[in-house]
Amino acid sequence: MNKTVLLVEDEPGLVASLKKELQFENYQVLTATDGLAALTAFNKNRHLIDLIILDWMLPKLDGLGVLRRIRRDYDVPIIMLTARDYTGDKVAGLTGGADDYVTKPFDIEELLARITAVLRRPRQTLASYQIYQLDDLTLDTQKRRISRGKHNIQLTQREYNLLTEMFKVPGKVFTRNELLDLVWGSEFEGDPNIVDVYIRYLRNKIDKFPECKKLIHTIRGVGYSLTDD
Repeated sequence: MNKTVLLVEDEPGLVASLKKELQFENYQVLTATDGLAALTAFNKNRHLIDLIILDWMLPKLDGLGVLRRIRRDYDVPIIMLTARDYTGDKVAGLTGGADDYVTKPFDIEELLARITAVLRRPRQTLASYQIYQLDDLTLDTQKRRISRGKHNIQLTQREYNLLTEMFKVPGKVFTRNELLDLVWGSEFEGDPNIVDVYIRYLRNKIDKFPECKKLIHTIRGVGYSLTDD
């Protein structure tokens, strides 16, 4: 079955040329020209969409806002497509949950290669429902609910995936490379320190309560562990 791409771009000429190239490569293409239209198109067709190409500078809601809203609940691959070439913007896009970042102007062959690479990466699935428990931390994969004692915790999709992988083997010390492979995929070519960034995000949400013991631990020189020991 052909893959479906949601192309979110407000430059008509670029939309037309990219749509033509993608269709030539046998992708089905949906389009949106502003951020709010992108969210509407995604919510309407989310079970069909295999990948999103998302421009940063969009009317009504910028690409980073679209990215963050989608990442709250879904792990669909997203490639940011933008003229912004500042390192800070790249970090914001990648830490916000983008799988890749392509700067305009770009070669269409490079974009197609990046699309292929991103689509090869394993995605998280909730096909088998489980309830994980460690001390007073609970993760319910059916309801996608995380709680710490009486506190409900909201995670982004990437944070949720990272916590789930660590919850599968509590007490195991995961190296940074292991977590990269499990959560970002073995073909991830970005900065491996992204793992450290997301561990910090998780700590700020899970280990912030004064009455609760710390559960996410750094094993110096090795990696990270989720444990109540």
